Amino acid sequence: MTELVAWWREGTPDGRRAIAAAGRGWMLDAFDVTLFALVLPAIRQELGLSTAAGGALGSVALLAAAAGGVGFGWIADRFGRTRALMLSVVLYSVFTAACGLATTFAQFAICRIFLGLGMGGEWASGAALVSETWSAEHRGKALALMQSGWAIGYALAAAVNYFVQPAFGWRAVFFVGILPAFLTIWVRRNVREPEIWLRAQREAPRGLTLRRLFARDLARLTVALTVMNACCLFGWWSFNLWLPSYLQEPESRGGLGLQMLSSSTMIVVMQLGMWLGYITFGFVSDRIGRKRTYVAYLLAAALLLFLYVSVRSPLALLVLGPFVAFFATGYFSGFGAVTAEIFPTPIRATAQGFTYNVGRIVSAAAPFTVGTLAQTHGFSAALSISSLAFLLAALMWIWIPETRGRQLA
Repeated sequence: MTELVAWWREGTPDGRRAIAAAGRGWMLDAFDVTLFALVLPAIRQELGLSTAAGGALGSVALLAAAAGGVGFGWIADRFGRTRALMLSVVLYSVFTAACGLATTFAQFAICRIFLGLGMGGEWASGAALVSETWSAEHRGKALALMQSGWAIGYALAAAVNYFVQPAFGWRAVFFVGILPAFLTIWVRRNVREPEIWLRAQREAPRGLTLRRLFARDLARLTVALTVMNACCLFGWWSFNLWLPSYLQEPESRGGLGLQMLSSSTMIVVMQLGMWLGYITFGFVSDRIGRKRTYVAYLLAAALLLFLYVSVRSPLALLVLGPFVAFFATGYFSGFGAVTAEIFPTPIRATAQGFTYNVGRIVSAAAPFTVGTLAQTHGFSAALSISSLAFLLAALMWIWIPETRGRQLA
């Protein structure tokens, strides 16, 4: 146990505060985004939306997140990691709350677009902030701890939904989403810009653009990382956005017909596996390497997801769920470390925002694709495409090198 926490003591105060800021931001990002998935069945029922229309609302947010990731990555490189982080948190918080006021499909779509912009921007700025404040020896663990905030936010959203929606309705669930905006006050007072970024601002020439990502020395890596992450995000969103609906939909529509209490319990239990998956990835990848750990997680995710959508027993799903979440989400902890160790400081946040969030353009098709297939083939068959996406992601590692131990440039 001493070894598990010793690395934390070796970090600097700035490094620990960076994890606190980025981790909380990512946790609350997950909280706001997950609220939509959990209340989607109620929204569809009240507004008379088809599964395809519900999936489209998920897709527009992911498309917006792609733009937000690239845009906020540039903002983080140009104006600072903490400024970009605060702006993104305010953006997704305000428009999550605004979803509670929407009465039409178009109004929902507008709110989801602006929410997506903030959602995409938070990861790019947060990952750069943490990457640049921790040593190569512990960078994987630091980013894993940041990433684990997603599981906590997901579980918090499930808990809020369980208590708030039955008592006050689905609109009140969205109103709770304004709370993350208050995080920016703490960030403004306590988190400093990384020294490596400040030095780069003094030394690097102005005018660096996205074209640098496609220079001869980086183009192949930029493409491979973007495609790999697109496959990962497609698999994750196609499964997780529709999981609550799959559990609650009547059996006549291809679902399992579970009550809200049962489905919420399963989702909360899964988050334990998700959190452990995030944390474990950081320790393992710092020990044996990013590449081997990433591929192992992706292959296990493909197998376990296929099993999950093939069984019908609630008890089996309850037991299998944490293992699915462990492998099917834990690999995300490695993406920030890999991209930080490949791209130089002047374009690091831009590169991280681009490779992570342009993948969302492809993944944006996932909610709509699953929703459409579910109408004709049922949820079980529709969700099985997640397995294929994870297999393709593992294949892309043929073109991505090992980066463990690299010092940031």
